[in-house]
Amino acid sequence: MTNDVYVLDAVRTPIGRYGGGLAGVRPDDLAAHVLREVVRRSPDLDPARIDDVLLGNANGAGEENRDVARMAVLLAGLPPTVPGATVNRLCGSGLEAVIGAARAIAVGDASICVAGGVESMTRAPWVLPKPETGYPRGHETLHSTTLGWRMVNPTMPTEWTASLGECTEILAERYGISRDEQDAFAVRSQQRAAKAWADGAYADEVSAVPGTELETDESMRPGTSTEALARLKPVFRPDGTVTAGNSSPLNDGASALLLGDRAGAEAAGRTPLARIVSRAVVGIEPQLFGIGPVRAAEEALRRAGVGWSDLAVVELNEAFAAQSLACLGQWKDLDPEIVNPQGGAIALGHPLGSSGSRILGSLAWQLHRRGGGLGLAAICIGVGQGLAVVLEA
Repeated sequence: MTNDVYVLDAVRTPIGRYGGGLAGVRPDDLAAHVLREVVRRSPDLDPARIDDVLLGNANGAGEENRDVARMAVLLAGLPPTVPGATVNRLCGSGLEAVIGAARAIAVGDASICVAGGVESMTRAPWVLPKPETGYPRGHETLHSTTLGWRMVNPTMPTEWTASLGECTEILAERYGISRDEQDAFAVRSQQRAAKAWADGAYADEVSAVPGTELETDESMRPGTSTEALARLKPVFRPDGTVTAGNSSPLNDGASALLLGDRAGAEAAGRTPLARIVSRAVVGIEPQLFGIGPVRAAEEALRRAGVGWSDLAVVELNEAFAAQSLACLGQWKDLDPEIVNPQGGAIALGHPLGSSGSRILGSLAWQLHRRGGGLGLAAICIGVGQGLAVVLEA
């Protein structure tokens, strides 16, 4: 016998671009802000009732070290009796944190949890490995921890350690996805994001960070056109199709969801936004990481006992346009018009550790505003994994 688990609230920061509006904010402070805000928005909730805080983070090498979830609990002014743990499933870390917290509630180990994620790609440090000798004769190399592979184990097959962009070129080639299709998908993301912001669709879930001037997602380019994108040069192959315009940018941001069982919802004084119905995680060959959501979503739907035609909204994280189009091409029964109706990561941004919880929180709010329905959130993960969660409102 398991308990139903509900999304009671979801909040996130505006997403800052690399070196932009959130560049001056430490990742532990970004995380503390969304924790503080998600508690403030439930005035009936005694913070001491929170059983655990789980946050995802993909880096862990800089200011978010030493368990950023626990640091955020303390910085947010929550009682020190509230514990915190940080999880890492790379781009899926935020969604992994929600899944872990939901499982604890489902089996009765907790009644109220906060789960989410944080990333400051701007402030990710360079790291220097310790030398093998006290006084090395050769040069030492600093490695950027912003994104991608570093200090690769030499026994790892080279095809598995290609850059994310090169892996996306592999998908575009394998599935016959043209440059024009990718650019058109990117323009749609930008247009939908701009319209959603103009319509106030993000008003319920976005909270500006004190001390900053950023109030909206900073990477949006609403004036983008396919003609403008066509002028950009490929980044990863001289004759490739993946460009900065049809890829997600580097970003900073944090997100948090308040989760609870029925008793937790009553203690928080909240009417649930949605119920977590099912979840799934899968692995795939690392160079094909972009289609990780395909099997994860299908498994989550199977466990929920529903099909694509039963869904009202799908949130698919847009790491790259080609990656997203490769997934959509495999989901033959899915209406692409219900995918990312408020724009996706190409426009909004992709702060790695926060993106999974960002798309799930946005999905919960969309289903709530619709007055009900089923939805799915799915995300691809570097090194070859996929995550998916089904919600019902």
